Amino acid sequence: MPRWAIVKAAGEAEAFRYSIHKELEGTEAQALAEMLRIIGTTAGALTEAGRRRERRRVFRVSDRSYVVRVESRWSHYEAHFTLAELIADTHDDELPDTAADLTAKP
Repeated sequence: MPRWAIVKAAGEAEAFRYSIHKELEGTEAQALAEMLRIIGTTAGALTEAGRRRERRRVFRVSDRSYVVRVESRWSHYEAHFTLAELIADTHDDELPDTAADLTAKP
């Protein structure tokens, strides 16, 4: 069964940091549904007092990539989520050791 990583990039300007937010196994549709669930709960769009909803916008970059922006009068938070498929693993006999091995002719 395919394995996936939800990659999250967050920060500002040169300080953007990339990390694997979550790893999962399943179909692409299942992995995408989980990523969209995570996007929907990222940076809760409520004020600190929990009374007024801040503005939340989600932009689709591609079928597997979304940007979330949560804004208030004084601040904003942005994160870029991408769904990535595991294609090489040195500890899995079913996958090649490197991405370069994908193009090797048998």
